[in-house]
Amino acid sequence: MAITYYNEDIKMPAIKKRKVTQWIKEVAAKYGKKTGDIAYIFCSDEKILEVNRDYLQHDYYTDIITFDYTEGDKIAGDLFISLDTVKTNAEKFSTPYNEELHRTIIHGILHLCGINDKGPGEREIMEQHENEALQLLNL
Repeated sequence: MAITYYNEDIKMPAIKKRKVTQWIKEVAAKYGKKTGDIAYIFCSDEKILEVNRDYLQHDYYTDIITFDYTEGDKIAGDLFISLDTVKTNAEKFSTPYNEELHRTIIHGILHLCGINDKGPGEREIMEQHENEALQLLNL
């Protein structure tokens, strides 16, 4: 069981993998979950659009796509993150790039823990959980 980090068609972001991995496990534990195999695939807008079209039949860019393989209390999944969109969002929300990147990284974990953001009022709840998780990150 491992949390792994890959890059496809884009440079690997400068993240502290050991600390981020520990943080992910800490956040998952807060929701009563253990971490199984979790793969982060950092990519470009073009790649995430291709994944969105091929697997979800969505024709738009997004910051993250989470494929959930969770079984019971062990979260697992493949998480595609577009670093292009993370950068755009950081500029749009006047947020430091690293903060937006870590928010996106933990956003996928929160989805695996069962927190949704598509229904009425859910986006605000997700944001609250993201903010709480970011408070736990010690870089």
